[in-house]
Amino acid sequence: MANMKPLKFFVVCLFTVLSGCGGEPAQTMTGETMGTTYTIKVVSGADMSDLQREIDQELERINQMMSTYIDDSDLSLLNRAPLDELIAVPTDLYTVLQLSEEIHGITHGAFDVTVGPLVKLWGFGPDKAFPDVPSPTQISQAQQRVGMQHLELGEGSVRRGVDLYIDLSGIAKGFAVDRLCKLLDDKGLQNYMVEIGGEIKASGRNDRDAPWIIAIEKPEALQRSIFRTLALRGLGMATSGDYRNYREIDGKRYSHLIDPRSGMPINHTLASVTVLHPSAAIADALATALNVLHPAQGMELAEEQNLAVLFIIKDDSGFVEQRSSALERYLEQVH
Repeated sequence: MANMKPLKFFVVCLFTVLSGCGGEPAQTMTGETMGTTYTIKVVSGADMSDLQREIDQELERINQMMSTYIDDSDLSLLNRAPLDELIAVPTDLYTVLQLSEEIHGITHGAFDVTVGPLVKLWGFGPDKAFPDVPSPTQISQAQQRVGMQHLELGEGSVRRGVDLYIDLSGIAKGFAVDRLCKLLDDKGLQNYMVEIGGEIKASGRNDRDAPWIIAIEKPEALQRSIFRTLALRGLGMATSGDYRNYREIDGKRYSHLIDPRSGMPINHTLASVTVLHPSAAIADALATALNVLHPAQGMELAEEQNLAVLFIIKDDSGFVEQRSSALERYLEQVH
């Protein structure tokens, strides 16, 4: 099966720290999807073999809709459709595009699923070619093909006003997590953790009858260590950072995270962003957007939108964290 490669790389440490009293056994299901892997833990004594088949089928269905690496996916067909023509798309794809449009508005354009031409220009596209630093003219030309204002959504159909290249890798994995959680909920399963490529959502309690505790990685390029842990109770979580995905030209570092508003890679002290939200899809997209924004602007937006976010910021002494008011309140509730 062809895969949908992510444009951003997630910095969540993909394991849980378990503690507490014993409960039912946890069964683990793993596999590959969307150019990455998935891990699902379900606390249940039931046979999970049929469930894994359903999970794989659901993931294949979503990938067939939203992958840019499958030539005949619904998204690939939309990206090649004639301009100024209404194209009917599947319900889930339309839902993700609507959600992307909403988050684009909330984040003042920092999240934009049409940023692909700029990502490719800076050498972070599928071919991984990294030419010299683009000229202002090249950046300006690429920006003419970027912008949610050129994408018209209406009643299950989509119209591209210019030759946009839509890439949903900043939200599709979170959406898939939400869909798998719904599948588990519909089967009456209450205690589980679903993770796809670093996007996570957890419900209930783990196999030791304790909350699911997720480790957030310290944002360092050359080693892996835990910066802190967070308990998840019915929430999705996404972490976005650029410290392992960057290029250097003439000794200067260029992030893979491109600000669609300026056409330039981000250049600030924010090392990683973690977002907690009932929707993993929303957490996924917001983590990217807040990482694009300057730390002060990002925290201002988090407070304005009542978002539970954790910033890890690099300073002269190492790394410091900043937590939004909503995250502070959440931590008080879970401890």
